[in-house]
Amino acid sequence: MIYKVRVLFLIVLDIILINISLLLAYFLRFELSFGNISSEFIKEIPHLILIATIIKIAAFYIFKLYNSLWKYAGIYELMNIIIASFLSNTFMLGYVFLTQTHVPRSIFIITFFIDCFSIGALRLGYRVFRRIIRGEVILIRNNKKILLIGAGDAGASLINEFHLHPELKSTPVAIIDDSRGKQGKKLNGVTVVGTRNDIVRVAQEKDIDEIVIAIPSASPKTINELFSICSNTKCKVKILPSLSQLIDETVSVQKIRDVNIEDLLGRDPIKLDNNEIGSLISERVVMVTGGGGSIGSELCRQIAAFSPKQLIILDNYENNAYDIQNELLVKHPELNLVAVIANVREKPRLENIFRGYKPDIIFHAAAHKHVPLMEANPTEAIKNNIFGTLNVAECADKFGAKRFVMISTDKAVNPTNIMGATKRVAEMIIQAFSKHSKTEFVAVRFGNVLGSNGSVIPLFKKQIEQGGPVTVTDPEIIRYFMTIPEAVQLVLQAGAMAKGGEIFVLDMGEPVKIYDLARNLIKLSGFEPDVDIKIEFTGLRPGEKLYEELLLAEEGIEATKNNKIYVAKPLHTDLAILRREIECLRDIIINNADQVRDYMKIIVPNYDYKDIV
Repeated sequence: MIYKVRVLFLIVLDIILINISLLLAYFLRFELSFGNISSEFIKEIPHLILIATIIKIAAFYIFKLYNSLWKYAGIYELMNIIIASFLSNTFMLGYVFLTQTHVPRSIFIITFFIDCFSIGALRLGYRVFRRIIRGEVILIRNNKKILLIGAGDAGASLINEFHLHPELKSTPVAIIDDSRGKQGKKLNGVTVVGTRNDIVRVAQEKDIDEIVIAIPSASPKTINELFSICSNTKCKVKILPSLSQLIDETVSVQKIRDVNIEDLLGRDPIKLDNNEIGSLISERVVMVTGGGGSIGSELCRQIAAFSPKQLIILDNYENNAYDIQNELLVKHPELNLVAVIANVREKPRLENIFRGYKPDIIFHAAAHKHVPLMEANPTEAIKNNIFGTLNVAECADKFGAKRFVMISTDKAVNPTNIMGATKRVAEMIIQAFSKHSKTEFVAVRFGNVLGSNGSVIPLFKKQIEQGGPVTVTDPEIIRYFMTIPEAVQLVLQAGAMAKGGEIFVLDMGEPVKIYDLARNLIKLSGFEPDVDIKIEFTGLRPGEKLYEELLLAEEGIEATKNNKIYVAKPLHTDLAILRREIECLRDIIINNADQVRDYMKIIVPNYDYKDIV
């Protein structure tokens, strides 16, 4: 009812403005005097007013000038007003020409401009009036002051959004942009006041509360540089997601979020060949061992999107398997999904599973991976990472799987810890099987993944929540990092490229100092490093390196068609000899467990557990 009253009220105002517009056009046409208008023209005015009112109200209705929310009026609504006025006045001109009505033709040109001004002023004036009535202009001092970085389309959209939502109590007061041509210019009423070199000065001078990086197209390197500068202010720093994260490519205040560590460590979007991945997975039975873990669960998420015939989640830990199973059933109700609780160490159980489901593709992500924990429990690392991998590989071979993709680690290269050494043996198993089996065995090697279970990021976050200190083993320690989705995308792509026997090495980008990572996380949490939250150095742990390597010296790499994936040169591994060594390892675990490291060094000659760097 209220809406209908508002529309009726608006129509009445438009009728009044249409009549005034026509009369004013006559007044202007005849030198600002109605006395100059001939009686022949005057007698046609009532008739013209009636026809113009009917035609223009109809045009306004057709162009939805009565359906818009005028408190949000902008360019789109103004364009509709211009088009409706132009067409209606053109129609009137045609009407008087055909009926030979005595009217000066220039009247309708003048009327067009008056219509645009008066009708537009009525709509846009309501928006301005509403802002004044609600105190948006008067109470600006009580709002949070925003410094925008980026004077592009995204920045312009955000300024409009802030203006349209006074309840956010946030007001853009200045813009930073590196373009020299934009300096001093205004963007929707907000001035560009400098480049990135002026951020700290502007934040101080204008008493900025919050900085928003509004450059969705910016590279991760640029985001990192801008954040580093912004961290020298006392302002909260937020960001508009990248274009790849803005799925519908629309910009809104609701999409502004806190800067996270992935923004600072991320890299350019990965280009995948989805057709190639789809041809590997679509309509095939796919098994993911360790499917409830951080890597395994993300593998399941991405595999589900490629419509496998059946997806088997195999995990030893029921809670993890249960969580990812429920998540996928909600997101993909059509998916043929099976969750199997099993331990890769138990060969008979695995054989029953393979016999029943006959998987075509196996992604082997089940492994013990925590370096310090495995140093204290070397036999468990061997049982899971070596014996478990051998069991799954033998089942894949025996039951005719098409492809077997093992998740490996950079710690397998010149290992200084038992976990890395066991993963190197697992790689050797894969390469040895590839020479004798119809199954295509490959491994994918990469470094640390952000946010995975037991990684340094969750540990640092927990330490920050507890008020510190944040513990770093050494000020010079560096690591390669990759996001979980990025790692899994490349695993799938590498798996699709495989021919058998390869060790694919993922491009991990630039290495990151763990000390810098800790400082950034503290800043992102709103604290000052070494002031609010202390950073303490604890010394390298057993089996830990200052840096990780992605290649053995003798491997070398070859490029692939994907610039993020390389292939390490295959090394010859004799399966029969490797089997005997693994069987000896079983005996040593049972009878002489304290000698496992010495024997591991026989299997992996470059395993150096004594000389920890």
